[in-house]
Amino acid sequence: MINKKGLFRLIIAALAFAVGDIWIYVSLLGAFRSYYNENSLKEVSLFAKTAPADPSFYSDWIAGLPDIIEGGRALVLERDENFEFVPSVADPLAEAIWDAYKDSAEFATGMENVYYLLPYKVSTVVKPSDMARFLNAGSAGQGEVSDGSEVPPGGLQVYLLPIPDDTGYDISGALLLAVPAGSAAQFEILLGSLCIIAWIIFVTLFGVAVLSRDPITGYAVIFLFGIAVAFIAYPLFESFRLTFVEGGVFSLNIWKQTFSIQYLRPFWGSIQLGILTATISTLIGFAFAFLTERTGVRGKKAIGILATMPVISPPFSLTLSIILLFGNNGLITNQLLKIHNFSVYGLGGLVLVQTIGMFPIAYMTLSSVLKSIDSTVEDAALDLRASRLRTFLTITLPLSLPGLLSSWLLVFTNSLADFANPLLLAGSYRVLSVEAYIEVTGRNNLGIGAALSLLLLMPTLTAFFAQRYWVNKKSVVTVTGKPSTRLAELATKPIRIGLQVFVWVCLGFILALYGTILAGCFVKNWGIDYTFTLDNIGEALIQGRQAIGNTVTLAAIATPIGGIVAMISAVIVVRRTFIGKRILEVLLMTPFAVPGTLLGISYVLAFNKPPLLLIGTAAIIVINYIIRELPVGLETGAANLRQIDPAIEEAAQDLGADMSKVFTSIVLPLIRPSFLTSMSYTFVRSMTAVSAVIFLISARWSHLTVQIYNFSSNIRFGLASVLATVLIIIVMAAFGLMQLLVRDRGLTDKSIIR
Repeated sequence: MINKKGLFRLIIAALAFAVGDIWIYVSLLGAFRSYYNENSLKEVSLFAKTAPADPSFYSDWIAGLPDIIEGGRALVLERDENFEFVPSVADPLAEAIWDAYKDSAEFATGMENVYYLLPYKVSTVVKPSDMARFLNAGSAGQGEVSDGSEVPPGGLQVYLLPIPDDTGYDISGALLLAVPAGSAAQFEILLGSLCIIAWIIFVTLFGVAVLSRDPITGYAVIFLFGIAVAFIAYPLFESFRLTFVEGGVFSLNIWKQTFSIQYLRPFWGSIQLGILTATISTLIGFAFAFLTERTGVRGKKAIGILATMPVISPPFSLTLSIILLFGNNGLITNQLLKIHNFSVYGLGGLVLVQTIGMFPIAYMTLSSVLKSIDSTVEDAALDLRASRLRTFLTITLPLSLPGLLSSWLLVFTNSLADFANPLLLAGSYRVLSVEAYIEVTGRNNLGIGAALSLLLLMPTLTAFFAQRYWVNKKSVVTVTGKPSTRLAELATKPIRIGLQVFVWVCLGFILALYGTILAGCFVKNWGIDYTFTLDNIGEALIQGRQAIGNTVTLAAIATPIGGIVAMISAVIVVRRTFIGKRILEVLLMTPFAVPGTLLGISYVLAFNKPPLLLIGTAAIIVINYIIRELPVGLETGAANLRQIDPAIEEAAQDLGADMSKVFTSIVLPLIRPSFLTSMSYTFVRSMTAVSAVIFLISARWSHLTVQIYNFSSNIRFGLASVLATVLIIIVMAAFGLMQLLVRDRGLTDKSIIR
């Protein structure tokens, strides 16, 4: 029911704020126009005073105008024998403006002022459409007039100026000067937009305060919608819009180029790489998970720690190791085996690196699935004399299928979005993420880059929705009461030994890769001179000092903000009901499905212009960190909240606690593990980010992973190894601290019965 008293107060407050807002707008606009007009008039008057005494030099003088006033057009008027002003030296557009307006009353007034040595500003601005009409620009390109120059979007402001003679007391001629009016018009539009936004914000916040029963929740919803619209929906819309605009008008040319064979090949290359990586990674991840969760093998904790190392280490680290070992001057290929016609660059090397880096995703997903299976059904099958293999194939494997599919799709989407590994190891093999990067940075073609990134989004979204549809369609519930605390071991001794050998061989290879990075720190010139040296450490730390400091600082700033925003989002999504809840949830989860290259390009397009001019600042990098990792924190917090009985919070509210008190004193302590996990994940991912942040760094704010890439691409493997080692140490320390703060109490552990 609408609160009539509150609604009346809202209307009165909105009207009062509107009056004050309009007064501020008019006052600021008047002050700006006065200041702008005064300075503009001084600027053009100074140019008129630089007129050469000899009229034969007028052409050179007018030709130099664009170097002084960008986009300026000029017409020199000299007096004939009847003392009438006639065109002498002219830019075609300036002469067309004179011909069109010379008989108007305002031009007559202006020329009268000129006669008395007074500069005059014409109130009418020449519109871009008039400029095109004056010069018959219909055949010219969009955004250009027939002489090939650009049309200023705000039109031209015209001035009539006297050209004084040598004495300074009379005029030798007059000058019509037309300069772009865009800057003033853009400021006026910006000022008006800010005033409107201020009114909307005030009405929204005041409306929540007087009409809502729970203002804190209302403010939180508005805050989250603001974040989602400003930093997710708006940038993505800008990328999408740009793909349909060419030369300022609607066009499908960009998409025609995108769907040409030139880009469909790397698109298929990305799909092929994703399928191979996802399939192999899922099989390896299942083998690891089955060994640790469904067998009584020793050293499970060590296996788990070593298996998760690749997913929390820098993306360049494993690629760097592969190059050092198997590259053209690799230790194994060139030094030990003397193989000179072998190349690790291409599809094979990419599958190897991505599999090592991404199988932990499948392992962690499947580990939870296998641990959660209630073994009652398996015990029943074994009691009915089914063999272990038959029990596995008919019960365990079908119950694991949702986890298998989820892990496959997770690895598939991560492989498609991977940018760091193909950038170094793709060779002649083309993938879409790198093509988008080259289009933006190498060819300055933001439209094609955005279209390629959006094309990469199509299989990602298809996989995401297919997984959701399949999982929702199937029912694999086995835990309906008190779960069993034991699991029957289905692996025979030969299979268990085989799995152990396979797992430890994989882990040994991973350790060898990390050992290679460490060894690269102390080698003078890898592949040529393996002399021991400590010079790399000093040089790398000196050159990378700024990048290390910037990366740690920005990640440290983003970590608590990201954790708090994620937990607020989880509480609002799980515990509150409001209009647009589903839309908000979809918007907040969108960055999970968006490739990093698309997000980076979108931020460049959206925040490289007023009112949010953020490119080149630390703020845009921090915002990217927070938004990029928000879905993980949201899902973690939501999963934890769904396990907590809402009655606890309701009891606190019944006792008079408001939303903020409930959140800080009850909800946050209960979801502390998720909160710390979200913060640590944000820190780790911020430290190792590449795909989006590579578009956003500047000379002032560099990033450690980009510095590692620069060293690697310049064959400075020693320096790259040092920085990679530093990054690994920082990330591992943060991850280890998180493990200490959030201990696994073993509440879901089960004993294995053979």
